[in-house]
Amino acid sequence: MTGNIVARRYAKALFALAKKAGKKAPAEYGKDLEAFAAILEASPDLLKVFANPVIAAEDKKAVLAGVVGKLGLKPNVVNFLSLLADKERLPIILEVAAYYRSLLDETEGVLRGELVTAYALADTRQDQIKTKLEKQSGKKLVLSFAVDPAILGGVLLKVGDKVLDASLRAQLEILKEQIKRGE
Repeated sequence: MTGNIVARRYAKALFALAKKAGKKAPAEYGKDLEAFAAILEASPDLLKVFANPVIAAEDKKAVLAGVVGKLGLKPNVVNFLSLLADKERLPIILEVAAYYRSLLDETEGVLRGELVTAYALADTRQDQIKTKLEKQSGKKLVLSFAVDPAILGGVLLKVGDKVLDASLRAQLEILKEQIKRGE
């Protein structure tokens, strides 16, 4: 939990810096942060190097410089990552990136969600559902689609911290509980 609080503080600090840098800067910094986080997610060994307390901060900064040099990140983002390396906070960069994304989404009026169905939906149907949900929410929606045959039918919609479970499996569970209680 402490890492989460620290990650939020660093993300808020970078976001405040980005807002001062210009109108497009928050989104640009977000893309840079996401690119770096994606590299770390793709290479868990690299994340282990940054998390290893035995490796000196200078060595970590040298590894960081190599990675950052290939990505072509904004100077302020590079300085931010260098600061994290100095403070031995690079292991929480994934949490920082996630919280930064949520701050950016909040300011841009974007909701992120996931729609789970029992079978794959056609692209046109996905677009229809997304458009309808955007109209209902009044915000731009970034929706990912997943398939889980275990729900049997219906949909499971997760948007932010809200979950709408309209799956056949959930309905059967409710019916099962009602039968057990004798209703």
